[in-house]
Amino acid sequence: MPSFDIVSEINMEEVRNATENASRELSTRFDFRGVEASFEYKEKTVVMKAEAEFQLQQMESMFRNACAKRGVDTSAIDVKPYDAHGKTYRQTIAFKEGIEQPMAKKIVKLIKDAKLKVQTAIQGEELRITGKKRDDLQQVISLVKSSDLGQPFQYKNFRD
Repeated sequence: MPSFDIVSEINMEEVRNATENASRELSTRFDFRGVEASFEYKEKTVVMKAEAEFQLQQMESMFRNACAKRGVDTSAIDVKPYDAHGKTYRQTIAFKEGIEQPMAKKIVKLIKDAKLKVQTAIQGEELRITGKKRDDLQQVISLVKSSDLGQPFQYKNFRD
C-alpha cells in the first residue's frame, strides 16, 4: 500500500549560515554604524541584541531576508517578545520544528473533511498517510500545500 510521511524540519545549518550573513550585512549598514547590535546563533535559536526596539525590528527584517535567500521557510520563524537589560534590548528567534499535536489534529481533520480515501496516523512529531491509490496521496499533498497552516511541511518516504 502506498504511503508517505508529513514532517516539519528546519535545516539548522542553513539557519546558522543565514545568521552569519545577517551579521555581515549588519556590519556594512550605515544606520547601524557605531551601534552595538549583533546576531548570535545558540542551539536552534538566534538571539538579536541592539540598543533600541526599532533596531530589533530592522534586524528581524534583515534576518528574514537572509533566511529567504538561504531557502529557509520564514513561516517557521517564531519571534519571542523582546526584553530590556539596561541600555540593551534582546530578542530571541526560535524555529517551529516537528508537528505538534494540535497541528497534527488540524491536518487530520482537513484530510477527513476532504473525504479522501486515505488513512492518517499521528506518529510522534510526524504524520503517516496511507492509501490504496497513489493519486489519493498526491491529492493529500496538494491539499496540505494549498491550505495555509502557518508552518512549512516536507513530504518524505513516498512508497508505492
